[in-house]
Amino acid sequence: MKKIINKTEINYTFNDIKSDTTLVLLHGWGQNIAMMEPIGNFYKDYFNILILDLPGFGESAEPDFAWGLDNYVEMLKELIDDLNLKKIILIGHSFGGRVALLYAGTYKVEKLVCLASPYCPEVSTPSTKSKIYKKLKSIPGLKWLANIMRKSIGSSDYNNASETMKGVLVKAVNSNLTNKVKNITCPTLLIWGDNDTAVPIKRAYELHNLINDSGIVIYNGATHYAYLERLNEVVKVLDNFMGVDRK
Repeated sequence: MKKIINKTEINYTFNDIKSDTTLVLLHGWGQNIAMMEPIGNFYKDYFNILILDLPGFGESAEPDFAWGLDNYVEMLKELIDDLNLKKIILIGHSFGGRVALLYAGTYKVEKLVCLASPYCPEVSTPSTKSKIYKKLKSIPGLKWLANIMRKSIGSSDYNNASETMKGVLVKAVNSNLTNKVKNITCPTLLIWGDNDTAVPIKRAYELHNLINDSGIVIYNGATHYAYLERLNEVVKVLDNFMGVDRK
């Protein structure tokens, strides 16, 4: 299914069983609907299931300018309102988790699940390559060399993105949602792998301290994709959190 929201075509799937509660699933950076279907498939008999390709990914169009997280939130709110969905359980992974955190800190959500979801910039010491790049960039006549070097020091997510989506990524990774996260009042579940090198495990504990009604589940040996690596275990935890009885 597709809808035009904020001048952007949004691709989504909606399994409507006429439940009063809808599970909304948001994928991570560079991913698509398929990455969240493994979770959605377990709940298609219990809740309405809405999964979307976030703008710029999958079959959704890129936004016409570099959206900030607030633009993604407003897009999601408009889609939810357009579908007349009342009770929302929001599940987001990584970039989708950023959007979910901001959404839950802005609008009413019944429950929130964050799968390795960053909420603030990562502070790192500039590498030698980064320092050289910045120096070359400032020297007239050597910007061409700086541009070549940027490809060797930038993340693959950044290098593989269009110019518009590079702008989206820069805005996202530099966003600090601390104040909004403090506004979250719904029951919140944080699921992480202790070997996550993309979003350090310390972020889970920080979020736990920022969100009053929250709990943490850590999977030893799991990575940034703990929710897929330990899918059956995660589903059991989600069943308990969302009150699903499979008997």
